[in-house]
Amino acid sequence: MLKVALVGCGRVANRHAELLGGGLINGAVLAGVCDTKKERAKNFGDKYSVPYFTDMNEMMSTTEIDIVSVLTESGNHSAHVNNLAKYGKHVIVEKPMALTLADADSMIRSCDENNIRLFVVKQNRFNLPVQAVRHALDEGRFGKLVMGTVRVRWCRSQAYYDQDKWRGTWAYDGGVLANQASHHVDLLEWCMGDVESVYAKSTTALVDIEAEDTAVVILKFTNGALGIIEATTATRPKDLEGSLSILGEKGSIHIGGFAVNQLETWQFDEMRKEDEDVKNKFSQNPPDVYGFGHKSYYEHVVEVLSTNTPHLIDGLEGRKSLELINAIYESIETGKEVFLRFRPTHCRLGMK
Repeated sequence: MLKVALVGCGRVANRHAELLGGGLINGAVLAGVCDTKKERAKNFGDKYSVPYFTDMNEMMSTTEIDIVSVLTESGNHSAHVNNLAKYGKHVIVEKPMALTLADADSMIRSCDENNIRLFVVKQNRFNLPVQAVRHALDEGRFGKLVMGTVRVRWCRSQAYYDQDKWRGTWAYDGGVLANQASHHVDLLEWCMGDVESVYAKSTTALVDIEAEDTAVVILKFTNGALGIIEATTATRPKDLEGSLSILGEKGSIHIGGFAVNQLETWQFDEMRKEDEDVKNKFSQNPPDVYGFGHKSYYEHVVEVLSTNTPHLIDGLEGRKSLELINAIYESIETGKEVFLRFRPTHCRLGMK
């Protein structure tokens, strides 16, 4: 049984704790929690009957732990992962893995030097409809890819951003692209392939934050396909959708729902018998935007560590979508098309 500790007891930590502390992950259990705010840590500790701490070093030094999940502010991920790596325990880090490429590189290096695994949370890759689409892509059912689109139309009010001072700041969070839509950016790149260039525009439409709440991006992929990212937290009065569409010369799919969870279109030139039930078999109805992917993600981590096999989203894989997000912000700041691979000069993300 792998013992998992949580560093950071904020919003997303509830999902991690429910799974680990509720006995829903075969092979893993919650072993401890830590937050600089004692009341938060105590609430988690009391609820799941595990030790709670306000100092991560004390927790790592006094508690039996196999894996530590870093769920703190995005701008602090690098410092926290680098500090925790010295204890020689495997590390899970929530999205995005960092805000700057330099920070991501330092995290990868720290984990390599301490001979530990670095797992980046990209739970939407494990959604059933996404898995079905990825399998169809691997089989070549789409033929030549033409266009890929993701839309994130979610609602985040001023009250959401006012919960914590770091929300919506360049130094610790970024806007809708770096936070809420980062999973969808990852899915688009994972399905469509490497990106050649991006051109983007953004605005802060309805809330008082440093970063953007609304953005549109045009992408060109190295395979010649085009892509569109539409992302906003200015949908009112509630979440509308988190979707993915892929168009190819031999077929098209659309995954809708508010958490990339509903397989709405599945059509190919050459339909198969198993396609008849694919919508029912590979659609899900999660209770919130987190979906069911975290459970599958933790099960993947357990399998990887139990069998010592490669994992789906390591530090290098997590860095790919971060580089793309940095390039998008670079385009927003410069007003120009940005080609990958590149070194950011104007991107404000992660700047303290």
